[in-house]
Amino acid sequence: MEMTEQELNRKVEKSIQKKFRKELFSKFAKAIRTYELIKEGDCIAVCISGGKDSMLMAKLFQEIKRHNKIAFEVKFLVMDPGYHSANRKMIEENARKLKIPITIFESDIFESVYHVEKSPCYLCARMRRGHLYHYAQEIGCNKIALGHHYDDVIETILMGMLYGGQVQTMMPKLHSVNFEGMELIRPMYLVREEDIKAWRDYNQLHFLQCACKFTDTCASCNKEENQSKRLEIKELIQTLKKTNPFVESNIFKSVENVNLDTVVSYKQKGEKHHFLDMYDG
Repeated sequence: MEMTEQELNRKVEKSIQKKFRKELFSKFAKAIRTYELIKEGDCIAVCISGGKDSMLMAKLFQEIKRHNKIAFEVKFLVMDPGYHSANRKMIEENARKLKIPITIFESDIFESVYHVEKSPCYLCARMRRGHLYHYAQEIGCNKIALGHHYDDVIETILMGMLYGGQVQTMMPKLHSVNFEGMELIRPMYLVREEDIKAWRDYNQLHFLQCACKFTDTCASCNKEENQSKRLEIKELIQTLKKTNPFVESNIFKSVENVNLDTVVSYKQKGEKHHFLDMYDG
């Protein structure tokens, strides 16, 4: 017999409280404590794209609000950058089933980047973030929360090294450069992707895989042809893991243990520093 929406939501919430507490809720709460992501009086725009990560993040925020050790507010924000109607409907239905009170606002970002040939995905992501900051600020929020997880972090570190020739990471929080007083936070920072998938599958939930309107023609989204750099990095990590089971945590820790005495040069606040500057001093 098919579950009612109320029964489904109860099962989903119970799975976060019990079955997946250690893997999901505890790591979510740990990231918030470790990186001081939430402070008294915050109003946080929880940004939902419709995928598994942001939907779970919304449920985790609802759960942490129940404990309410810190007085803060959340607003669940969905930006429609020009989704196909079926994708938008799927987001709305999942939000209803999971009792997430979303606010949807429109933008025309997909149309804006449609004819951009060089790095349309990068431009789209930047524009989406700008729109999210702007709308979140308008509705009284001082922070936006994005659903990037642990695996996104370690993949970003490797991608920067192998394809960007630089050592950098995806930060757990950032001050906005263009929107004064706004911050970006990533409370899923310590949550593993495999645990998010396990939670999704246990509850038989179905979310958007890729909401891009141009997935069919976008090489960077085409998983079948293996052209995604991120997919390449995922596969590399899995290969390395076969001989080194600690490879993922070592990649993550590498940007927490940077020894500046053994770095040829580095940038800080836009200014470049070189080891020769201090070598004879």
